[in-house]
Amino acid sequence: MAKVRFKQFLPRSIFGRSLLIVLIPMVILQVVMALVFYERHWETVTRRLTNAVAGDVSTLIWMMNSYNATDDRSLVFRIGRLHLDLEAYLHPGEHLPDPLPAVGPARVERLLAQALQQRVGKPFIIDTSVGDRMVLIRVGLRDGVLDVYVHEERLVSSTTNIFVFWMVGTSVVLALIAAYFVRQQIRPIRRLAAAADSFGKGSVDVELHPSGAREVRMAAHAFLLMRERILRQIEQRTQMLAGVSHDLRTPLTRMRLQLAMLADQEDAASLKADIDEMEHMIDVYLAFARGEGQEALKETNLSELLEEIADNATQEIDLDVAPDLLLKVRANALKRCLTNLVDNACRHGDKVTLSASRSVGHVVITVDDNGPGIPDDKREEVLRAFVRLQSQDQQNSNGSGLGLTIARDIVRSHGGDLHLESAPGGGLRARITLPI
Repeated sequence: MAKVRFKQFLPRSIFGRSLLIVLIPMVILQVVMALVFYERHWETVTRRLTNAVAGDVSTLIWMMNSYNATDDRSLVFRIGRLHLDLEAYLHPGEHLPDPLPAVGPARVERLLAQALQQRVGKPFIIDTSVGDRMVLIRVGLRDGVLDVYVHEERLVSSTTNIFVFWMVGTSVVLALIAAYFVRQQIRPIRRLAAAADSFGKGSVDVELHPSGAREVRMAAHAFLLMRERILRQIEQRTQMLAGVSHDLRTPLTRMRLQLAMLADQEDAASLKADIDEMEHMIDVYLAFARGEGQEALKETNLSELLEEIADNATQEIDLDVAPDLLLKVRANALKRCLTNLVDNACRHGDKVTLSASRSVGHVVITVDDNGPGIPDDKREEVLRAFVRLQSQDQQNSNGSGLGLTIARDIVRSHGGDLHLESAPGGGLRARITLPI
């Protein structure tokens, strides 16, 4: 369960995952470097700076104790201002509050307090709220309170901001460089996927030039070889069936001529009907095996195509089609497929509905009738070649058992699929999904 939840947060694309592989170690390295810097370098430098300030305050107090005259003390304050970079003022007669306020939680205050305890050894108060980036150190003496103003630059290392800037800046630059190179490696994979998708939709003239990493080039070469084998197999099948058609039509033609020379007899009429049925079956089988591979894909208005099919139907069709459904298809092949489905629906039902709509990434076309329908366990079977469910006395002499097979073959050549379902009116629904 936790594994599934974790996968939900991972990127879906190979670009995102590859970039994540590059960025995660970089981020971990930057975090470790930051921790080491703040725990070691930053604290060490800050401790030395606070010790230096505490030493200067201790020196200033020692100089004050070494001279008793007020003028001498003024000289001491001037020396502190000019040479120690400390602004010091003595308030005679004042005392620090008792008890002393606690030291603030900031690390600089804590380190400064430790240094003052070691170097000065007198009660003190640290005030960081005086403004102008100054820190006030109030030290309690025997004859008053000494106020010492120290600039923050003497307590905090300026390399911290520089370090953070360079760390973040270099990380961003490296991430951009990594993203660029990862995208360059992903581009050949996307081209290969687009070529495979186009070939699956029936487009055979898509150019693909292998590029990118060695493994991607190998996959592209394998795809090109596979495409050539498939096209060669289709061509060989078409040529073989064309030859079979020619060989079969020759004896059938001789039989037809011989029957024409016979007198009108009942047996001759029966033989002529058998010959006509055989020729029809040969034509249908060749159409199924040959397919519509020679027709090129072109932008087609499916709405107009479906309206034309409904107008040419043998009975009135209820049409429910979204306007301006544009799609790249083989118009003649798709028209043949839909006409076949509509004719089947008209033969089995007296109410036929043809509808089409656009969904996410697909165009859905449905043909509904109110006929007897097909049992659930037989729907996949009737899509196979030469399968007819009618009884022998109900079979149409023109039926060959290839109508639904040809329709599904045409739909799949466009990258879609054909499914048989139960219609809302109780009959059969043929649902076609075509990718956009």
